Amino acid sequence: MSASERLGDLLRELAPQVLGVLLRRYGGFEECEDAVQEALLAAATQWPGEGVPESPRSWLVTVASRRLVDQVRSEQARRRREATAAAREAPDADLAPAPGNESGGDQDDTLTLLFLCCHPALTPASQVALTLRAVGGLTTAEVARAFLVPEATMAPRISRAKQRIKAAGASFELPAAHERVARLDAVLHVLYLIFNEGYTASSGPDLHRGELTTEAIRLTRMVHRALPDDGEVAGLLSLMLLTDARRAARAGPDGALVPLAEQDRSRWDTALIEEGCALVTDAMSASPLGPYQLQAAIAALHVQAPRAGDTDWEQIRILYGILTRITPNPMVTLNHAVAVAMTRGPQAGLELLESLDGDPRIARHHRLYAVRAHLQELAGEYAAARENYRLAARRTTSLPEHRYLRDRAGKLDR
Repeated sequence: MSASERLGDLLRELAPQVLGVLLRRYGGFEECEDAVQEALLAAATQWPGEGVPESPRSWLVTVASRRLVDQVRSEQARRRREATAAAREAPDADLAPAPGNESGGDQDDTLTLLFLCCHPALTPASQVALTLRAVGGLTTAEVARAFLVPEATMAPRISRAKQRIKAAGASFELPAAHERVARLDAVLHVLYLIFNEGYTASSGPDLHRGELTTEAIRLTRMVHRALPDDGEVAGLLSLMLLTDARRAARAGPDGALVPLAEQDRSRWDTALIEEGCALVTDAMSASPLGPYQLQAAIAALHVQAPRAGDTDWEQIRILYGILTRITPNPMVTLNHAVAVAMTRGPQAGLELLESLDGDPRIARHHRLYAVRAHLQELAGEYAAARENYRLAARRTTSLPEHRYLRDRAGKLDR
């Protein structure tokens, strides 16, 4: 890893901690977040030449605090900030803190910040964008690239998200106990969405976006360190690790998609597999069963099979059946149909798929056409499979998936 990459990792790790300190002291999400971004920019500019300070977190807090103090003192900000700052702060609040004397625990602040970014006043898309910006430490330009939109489009979206949080009267503190479970569900869902978009990019020329999967795993590790006894947090981290372990084998030398059954399993990351399997095993033995644990258990069964033909499809079918009862949704049904086809025959899987034809959430989704084509191919219905592969290829916005589906149809032509 290069020096610039190490510096980038350090700044991303420190960003939510510094923002948490400022929010506890001053309030005002937008102002604090802007100050942190200025401090991060200053660090990225100065540290490569001057060296990383002995206490980089203190340095960032000091620079960001001074930026806020200057704003408070300015004529422009006085009407907005002075009353709030005076009420919240001691007389010496505008002085830079001594290194190591910042208030608030790092981990508590990071978790609290995640809860704030996943406030119920925000849409899931806004929660994802704000989490990447405020907790992930990504710039607005980097978040815009993750969403494949111009920076000029993303900047107002992030700003509106901050304003909605302010309008909702949200404070920088962990939600009350009766709200915490629902908010934690939102946090995990946001991290799950970030990971999935990175692992299988929904559009564009790349099969995956490593920066998003890496960021999702890093943030989920933070949550797991803060909540080590939560089975669903462990389950989500396990699911990410077991899935990401296969990343190197998912694409050929030309970037073409390689399906799971055809992957070179020697290229899978055994360290991630061991960690992920241990996490889900411990979670399922000590915690109430949840959807992320079930998905992780299914992923573990896939990666533990030495060859595709050794996969325990019967156990996977059973787990998908349980998952369907706990959290029924069309994507679960889609995967359940594959497991049914592998254990009860392709016609049984195709019959299960029929239940999705009237579901507007997936009826025209390319994955439904692709799975139906795969099961029809297994059943020997080659003409129908060819047509559904073509329909799936036309509906996906991912170029690697489009090429793969088009090639599958072409092979059936031949």
